[in-house]
Amino acid sequence: MANLAQHLLDTAAQHGDRPALRMDDAVLTYDGFRDAAAAVAAGLRARGVQPGDRVGMVLPNVLSFPVVFYGALTAGAAVVPMNPLLKAREVEYYLRDSGARIVVALDSIADAATEAAAAVGIDAVTVGPVDAGATLGGAGSGELEPREDRDAAVILYTSGTTGPPKGAELTHANLSGNARTTQETLLEGTPDDVIMGCLPLFHVFGLTCALNAGVLSGACLTLLPRFDGAKALSVVERDRVTVFEGVPTMFAAMLHQADRDRYDVSSLRLCVSGGSAMPVEVMRGFEEAFGCIVLEGYGLSETSPVASFNHPHAERRPGTIGTPIRGVEMRLVDDEGRDVADGDVGEIAIRGENVMKGYWGKPEETAKAIPDGWFRTGDLARRDEDGYYAIVDRKKEMIIRGGYNVYPREIEEALYEHPAVAEAACVGVPHPDLGEEVAAAVALKPGTQVDAGELQAWVKERVAAYKYPRHVWLVESLPKGPTGEILRRAVEVPAEVAG
Repeated sequence: MANLAQHLLDTAAQHGDRPALRMDDAVLTYDGFRDAAAAVAAGLRARGVQPGDRVGMVLPNVLSFPVVFYGALTAGAAVVPMNPLLKAREVEYYLRDSGARIVVALDSIADAATEAAAAVGIDAVTVGPVDAGATLGGAGSGELEPREDRDAAVILYTSGTTGPPKGAELTHANLSGNARTTQETLLEGTPDDVIMGCLPLFHVFGLTCALNAGVLSGACLTLLPRFDGAKALSVVERDRVTVFEGVPTMFAAMLHQADRDRYDVSSLRLCVSGGSAMPVEVMRGFEEAFGCIVLEGYGLSETSPVASFNHPHAERRPGTIGTPIRGVEMRLVDDEGRDVADGDVGEIAIRGENVMKGYWGKPEETAKAIPDGWFRTGDLARRDEDGYYAIVDRKKEMIIRGGYNVYPREIEEALYEHPAVAEAACVGVPHPDLGEEVAAAVALKPGTQVDAGELQAWVKERVAAYKYPRHVWLVESLPKGPTGEILRRAVEVPAEVAG
């Protein structure tokens, strides 16, 4: 049975009375999780969802997320998870592009999803934080729908520096294999583990490494809907968390918590970092303060996500992303696709069971990204003589703000919607806590007037709160390449912004 949701049935059969999901006082056992997911599957079928249909999800890290996710998979649907911070115009694009049949949203933040669904002409269903099974439950069947390895399980929207966002189509085999490798070789998970669920589950890192790997382990996933350093430390203490997974900003927030010493975090055995490069000082400081090891890895939405890692029983090299995981090959190539020598910089190319089926409905983009069976990541790295990879730069100009991806093109598009804007370039500037902050240089049309604050407010209304530029400045014109394209890398950042 290729359906990823089979893992939940298998674990419930073995560990049905053990806690599967927790959010403060709300707890679901594996039996309860299975039954709630089956109810969601029945409810979706009753609402017309067929195998292969897409189901949109706009849910934060609440108990209803795993229940709806596994319920949709049980019904044979492919899930389109979305950041709950997205605005209606963003949600509408994802629903329309994926051809979603229905969207499920958290009741307290459902306005954007409801508005978007109405614009597209599909139903929006709202659920509470813990009652998705009861709310969505229907008279239809909750039986597991058989799926093939190559069938889509999830469509995750990602974007390069040009064009609209693309949906990375991840199959049941992609996600199942990556979760199993994560569980067996990196986490070495058991039913006694308690995994911290503060990574967003709508993002592939949290989805694979926390939820899906946790289900395979029979572990308990304790959810934190909104990250806060003190709250995270208190949950580690309260629930005896054994595995903490986060992006570097989360580690920094816990490390810099003024009263960190008053929390008992002795239960931690393993910490996993990804999403962006972990500053070596933060890693060392965290390990000293909390007495645990941090393993850093690397991956992308298109690779389900894990591609390489500092493995538990191998030499750990801080500042590197380790070596390829089981079932995955990595190499460094030049612009012509030729291998580069050890020590030289090349683009990471990946081949293996984790690489996506392709970009949803975009065969030309897929062929460009995977020209020869090797996925081109756009990330530049060096490999040492022992096979450890170290990221040196991003070929793509994506900004990683606090672990969230911000795509310059999307911010520029919002700026271009303003009637006074002639040219815009969005760039990342260094930030001590977030890693990078979003900034934008703007040239106005002749004869128009608008100040930087107005432009900032304009974008803020149109994109998720983590995306809008905290710094905007006006320029006469922007640097251009030989064919007239704006060169983001050549944008001059004012000294007061660059810090």
